[in-house]
Amino acid sequence: MDLDPDDVFRDDDDDPDNEVYQERESTKELVVYLVDASPKMFSSTCLAEDQKDETHFHIAVSCISQSLKTQIINRSYDEVAICFFNTREKKNLQDLNGVFVFNVAEREYLDRPTARLIKEFDCIEERFMEEIGSQYGIVSGTRENSLYNALWVAQALLRKGSVKTADKRILLFTNEDDPFQNIKGATKIDMTRTTLQRAKDAQDLGISIELLPLSRPDEEFNVSLFFADLIGLEGDDLAQLLHSAGEKLEDMKDQLRKRMFKKRIVRRITFSIANGLSIELNTYALIRPTIPGAITWLDSVSNRPLKAERSFICSDTGALLQEPPKRYQSYKNENITFSVEELLEIKRVSTGHLRLLGFKPLSCLKDYHNLRPATFVFPSDEEVIGSTCIFIALHRSMLRLKRFALAFYGSSSHPRLVALIAQDEIVSHGGQIEPPGMHMINLPYCEDIRHVEELYSDSSGATPKATDDQIKKATALMKRIDLKDFSVCQFSNPALQRHYAVLQALALEELDMPEMKDETLPDEEGMARPGVVGALEEFKCSVYGDNYDEDSELVGNGKASETSKKRKAIAENAVKESASYDWSELADNGKLKDLTVVELKYYLTAHNLPVAGKKEALISRILTHMGK
Repeated sequence: MDLDPDDVFRDDDDDPDNEVYQERESTKELVVYLVDASPKMFSSTCLAEDQKDETHFHIAVSCISQSLKTQIINRSYDEVAICFFNTREKKNLQDLNGVFVFNVAEREYLDRPTARLIKEFDCIEERFMEEIGSQYGIVSGTRENSLYNALWVAQALLRKGSVKTADKRILLFTNEDDPFQNIKGATKIDMTRTTLQRAKDAQDLGISIELLPLSRPDEEFNVSLFFADLIGLEGDDLAQLLHSAGEKLEDMKDQLRKRMFKKRIVRRITFSIANGLSIELNTYALIRPTIPGAITWLDSVSNRPLKAERSFICSDTGALLQEPPKRYQSYKNENITFSVEELLEIKRVSTGHLRLLGFKPLSCLKDYHNLRPATFVFPSDEEVIGSTCIFIALHRSMLRLKRFALAFYGSSSHPRLVALIAQDEIVSHGGQIEPPGMHMINLPYCEDIRHVEELYSDSSGATPKATDDQIKKATALMKRIDLKDFSVCQFSNPALQRHYAVLQALALEELDMPEMKDETLPDEEGMARPGVVGALEEFKCSVYGDNYDEDSELVGNGKASETSKKRKAIAENAVKESASYDWSELADNGKLKDLTVVELKYYLTAHNLPVAGKKEALISRILTHMGK
């Protein structure tokens, strides 16, 4: 068995059992944007946010462009294709009339989005009529069917990859709710039937078709005329789409963003219950931290990504080692050698399955037991028939008895005890708020918990305790500055936003660097309200007294003054050392990577920037601050 010894000691990010790796490999998305380019898309207009008239074609193109810019950052390994139908010119592998697949050089029709694709697509409107053209592809008296051809081309593009490893989707933009309204009689019936059959064939192959309808202010898009049958909607789903079709066109970008960022399966796992009974579960990551993308080293001549390779050389002979080297562990003055297979077997603590251990009351579960963001699990009948039925029975029993399931789960490198907590469905008048399922929470081991001391004493041995008045004043202050309906989703990471904005400007060769709004800065206007200022002063007086002087307290406190002196000395030294470097020249020549971490921190400290993180993060922070 030929194994790579580095597999045994690979990083967590490259571990096949790691959630991030699983999400990257198993949930790649293949998307075809299908845009109607008929004359009606150019003649129909609506008011935009700036009260200017915009055509439906412009809205569709700008939505796709914005989506590509977001996608190239968040999910750059997804693949997309852009296809126009009802066009004068044709460009597709099937050589079908009325369909034009937009692409750029050195890129396949269905491929990862590139900066060149986005840059040229942003200018497509200026030369669309000249190079591609617009015309009605479904005309009375002919058998031409551009919608049928477009679905055929999109389906052919999505033949790439397996349904089990990739989500395949067609996003259709149009403002024509009845494409065959000008066709009469048997011809209309036949063309409608063949088009619906083409859509059904695509859906049978695991391709989902989603409609983004464009309505005019005086005329709503009637989904039920044709497209409800094409995309297979009925009941509540149809009612929801009809509602979204009537929304203002300013919300189209938000609608597309919601369609693109649907919850994806992180991985599929087997849940072993008892006596050989197992079911299949899908896991979903509901919330995860966002970090800058990994740095990729490029060849200085060809600008292509470099692939690092490592070879082992014998220290005695200098020859290349052909066989995988063995590891050893010293024990009683003897080197005990291990083969790669033996190391893999030692590290294999778990099979990767979720194994039920028992049940405990929900009262046994504490808030501090949640070590990391939970994972949502839901049954699947794709591989194990009957999984949903067994899961529902277990789910209902856990809700009725108010119990959570204790289970063992983990990869060979991260075995963990987990708690499965059943969540009941929550429905309101607007639809489903919370879906039924279970949350999988990672539980701590005993070494992970540090018991906090409840009482703290000062130098005299006395234990300070807040008075009733101080507690009352603190409560009043908290009520004054409480954030109503707070959610972490309301605030964007300003460092990440700035980082990606600069990358986008450089990649697309934009002249102006975008200004990013820091939503995490204190609300100075809100904090200056008389009620907040009064509550703050009352709290300060109740704790420190009326005659408290903050400046004199800092001077009188030896520790505080010593700390401030050290911090000031470090800052002055950093400014002095930083001045001896030509940072602009180092950045332009790409020589920042040659500096040590200590030298990079001179610049960061001198400019009051954070100094935490690895070397790549420090370099990125310096370049962002310099606007390069």
